[in-house]
Amino acid sequence: MKASELFYPTLREVPNEAEIISHQLLLRAGFIRKASAGIYSYLPLANRVLKKIMDIVREEMDNAGAQEIIMPIVQPKELWEKSGRWSVYGDEMFRLKDRHERDFALGPTHEEIVTAIVDADVHSYRDMPVMLYQIQNKYRDEIRPRFGLMRGREFIMKDCYSFDNDYDALDISYKKMYEAYKNIYERMNLKFRVVEADSGAIGGSENHEFMVLADNGESVIVYCDECNYAANIEKAECKYSEDNIIKEEFLDITKVSTPEQKSINEVSNYLNIPTNKLLKTMLYVADGELIAIVLRGDRELNEIKLKNSINCNHLDIADENRVKEEMGFSFGYVGPVGLDIKVYADIEVSMVQNLVCGANEDGFHLINVNMGRDFTPEHIIDIRNAVEGDKCPECSNLLQATRGIEVGHIFKLGTKYSESMNATFLDQNGTNNHMIMGCYGIGVSRSMAAAIEQNYDENGIIWPLPIAPYHVIIVPVNVKKDDQLDVAMSLYEQLKEKGIEVIIDDRDERAGVKFKDADLIGIPMRVTIGPKSLKENKVEFKKRWEKESELIDIYEIVNKITNIIDK
Repeated sequence: MKASELFYPTLREVPNEAEIISHQLLLRAGFIRKASAGIYSYLPLANRVLKKIMDIVREEMDNAGAQEIIMPIVQPKELWEKSGRWSVYGDEMFRLKDRHERDFALGPTHEEIVTAIVDADVHSYRDMPVMLYQIQNKYRDEIRPRFGLMRGREFIMKDCYSFDNDYDALDISYKKMYEAYKNIYERMNLKFRVVEADSGAIGGSENHEFMVLADNGESVIVYCDECNYAANIEKAECKYSEDNIIKEEFLDITKVSTPEQKSINEVSNYLNIPTNKLLKTMLYVADGELIAIVLRGDRELNEIKLKNSINCNHLDIADENRVKEEMGFSFGYVGPVGLDIKVYADIEVSMVQNLVCGANEDGFHLINVNMGRDFTPEHIIDIRNAVEGDKCPECSNLLQATRGIEVGHIFKLGTKYSESMNATFLDQNGTNNHMIMGCYGIGVSRSMAAAIEQNYDENGIIWPLPIAPYHVIIVPVNVKKDDQLDVAMSLYEQLKEKGIEVIIDDRDERAGVKFKDADLIGIPMRVTIGPKSLKENKVEFKKRWEKESELIDIYEIVNKITNIIDK
């Protein structure tokens, strides 16, 4: 491709709307353009990257025995009512009516459609396993679309669904997808971790997230270097042992004045007591019921763990004004002593004594509060975020923490959808059973953005070679010099003949402009033809991921590039 014919409108300034590196660079490098909030057009360079990601995904899906189909984006309300999700999916679903006033949705996911397809034509255990996948656009009306391709309202996704006759067979399908996903991200040359995760609205039992490691990742993951344990912070367990318990004699509970001291840090400083000796008490509404949550002052509540522990569907922070009006005190002075609502305490609260908490009276706190003597929780459960330095729940070594971007998620759904939609088959004994399902998703457009979050420098993108839009860019320093242009064109044709994807920058621009654009769009290898190197029958060769360039003989450069690509 000649740069003079390539549509890649680069920008020198960072657009105001762009918050994270991938969003900034995709806009600046001319890969995407915004149509509306969370909705983007993919320009030629982005399209090439996406196609390469899709090719890798397709090859691994096909190798795992999955078959590609295309399902409709516009889905009828009746199917979603059958699964029970039409009324519970929420405002994220784009809904529309046709000219006959019939209700439809733009597909945010395809469990309903694929279950109906398989149920209609699979009737016996002999017809299974069935594994179907597609790559297409999905639509979710995010309340706050942000971070470019990371959280959009329209995005490209690969979704795959397996149908088996028992749970042992599901284990086999799940393992195939697990290995296929590992292969996909290894082939993309991305650093990633596979972590345990919460199943969320998709449901099911066992599930794993595939997280590309990146400093700007919106998810925190904890992991152990001594064993294979790794989990999203939403799922990560906190392990305790005898050495976690602080044993002190119970002291007399006392009420003390703490005027205008509401936050944990304010109370800590005012009373000169460390935050790990304070109790953080929060009021929530769980499925319409007001409850209190208690944990150590230096810990953060994990709402996902809480919802799962108390089997709650809807969890919201209580309205402070309503609490003040009905209970007579402000949030900053809430404590578990004497509360006449259900109290749920984190496990750690039972391991420390003589704590400080709100007195349920504005301007006052209680000191020397002890669980068991002064208050008794409804349940003692693990509801805090795991942090670096906690003990691994599997081997007891210390956990480490990092950030990551979820690019893939696999679930064992079981019969969640086949029961609600009555998708059945006849087993060996002629008995009707519900199909056992699995669900496996990859964010294709998100994977492109995640690759940038992991691979960039101050000059632009550094594409991993397997998914780069082009392998090589050839830069003649001065296209008006015939000797430079002739050598550049000769190398360009030789590389094309070998199937290497190459750009020749034939624009009549200064060399500095060409170099900046080449670095910005992230082409892995650059060959520069200039007057000095040509005198020695050499060209300057630079790998995008290395700082230094080298001089290579003109007659050797094609083989060198070919060898790098073939590795």
